[in-house]
Amino acid sequence: MKQMKKTLLFILALTGIQNMIAAGEWYSQGDFYPQARLEFTLINDLDIERTNYPMVIKRENFPLPDLHEMRITIVDPTLPPYEGPSEELLAVQGGHQLRTEKNGAALPHQLDDIDKDGIWDELVFQVTLKPNEIRTIYIYLGENIRGWNKHKTHANIGSYCRHSMPFWESEHVGWKIWFSNSVDVYGKRKPVLISQILYMENIDGYGIAHLNRDYGSDIQSVAHTFGGGSICLFEHPEFPDSVSRPRFTPKHAELVPESLWNAGQLSDTRNACDVVVNGPIRSMVKIKTMNWDSGNGFYELEQYYSVYADQSYTTCKVSYTTYNPKKAGVLMGCGIRKKPGEEILVKEGGLIISSGPEAIRDPEHIDDRQDVEVDFIGKAILVKDEYKPTYKYVMAWDGNHVLSVVPDENKSYEYMLFAAWSEGAVLNNAAEFEAYVRKTALEYENPVQYEFVRKETKD
Repeated sequence: MKQMKKTLLFILALTGIQNMIAAGEWYSQGDFYPQARLEFTLINDLDIERTNYPMVIKRENFPLPDLHEMRITIVDPTLPPYEGPSEELLAVQGGHQLRTEKNGAALPHQLDDIDKDGIWDELVFQVTLKPNEIRTIYIYLGENIRGWNKHKTHANIGSYCRHSMPFWESEHVGWKIWFSNSVDVYGKRKPVLISQILYMENIDGYGIAHLNRDYGSDIQSVAHTFGGGSICLFEHPEFPDSVSRPRFTPKHAELVPESLWNAGQLSDTRNACDVVVNGPIRSMVKIKTMNWDSGNGFYELEQYYSVYADQSYTTCKVSYTTYNPKKAGVLMGCGIRKKPGEEILVKEGGLIISSGPEAIRDPEHIDDRQDVEVDFIGKAILVKDEYKPTYKYVMAWDGNHVLSVVPDENKSYEYMLFAAWSEGAVLNNAAEFEAYVRKTALEYENPVQYEFVRKETKD
């Protein structure tokens, strides 16, 4: 028995040494033989698997910040290497096609310049980590022009029915802003990007399935509501369910009381949108709100919406650049519309889930087309605990689930929006949607940690 234990321990030790040697072997791709690399450790401290988790390494935490994007190749040594392209694929993709890999696989990545000063701010890629796993990845240095990365996200500003507005989407869910600050949502039946079709061909979101059923449909009616997500202010502590919103101001009520739009762009709230990042694995739009005079204060803010490959959520960072309430006690907030056929409502801290059956229709009823009854449409909003979210039901504006928040010292806060429907390829029932939201919420509160270990040269 003692000898068996010794043999087992020897085998385990030998296996560990072999794994260390394998992990330390250098990556190559075709004629790309890098001579230097950076070693990073990724730490999953949760008892759950993180699937297609978006990793973000900021430039200030990167040991060599002065690097061109074509001199970075991120490699996971635990993944099977690419065996190489066929002659047919080479004929299509040309010299930039990925070639035969050894000792790991390259990960799609992007270097995003958020503040548009020509210098990258964040290195973004995705990983799948086992529960409590500590993973080593390498960032190889040296010019490497090979490797097409298919876009799984998209963002742009489109002229849509004579109205300039932002779109951002993953292959499962899309978001757009039709009424200034309230988010609209569309779902797909199969993984596909469609926003470029919506805005380039100006196709009605409720009728796009007539082109291709896989394209899906708008699954969110907005009108006066918070829609799939919207910001607000609680300016009247004596009326806890009263909210102020950027497109419903005294000037709006004075000039166009029945309109869903703002009044004049000089006299009332105005908005401007920019594309910050456009894929392949993360896309981001910026919405700048200016000249918001609520009658009880004057405000301006910026919202950064980001969407990620293989995910059914969008994150939003809100930053008030001007914040001048006329009285104390004003609270910031964000929320979603209560689903008209709400069967499931979850309210736990900063998490709200609202789901149920619903009829999808063109809200203007331009003809006699029948409503499409959908078994399940789910939405959710999540605010991190650090912003001290407090639930409030707002009966006005057709009923909305809203969270007040306490921003950081920079007048900023973050939240996350989710959406899914029964016609989709993933999360097509209430149970799966709720499980996904809860798992993602746990990940959102507990991001993967990373550590720079060392720089190595091959010699």
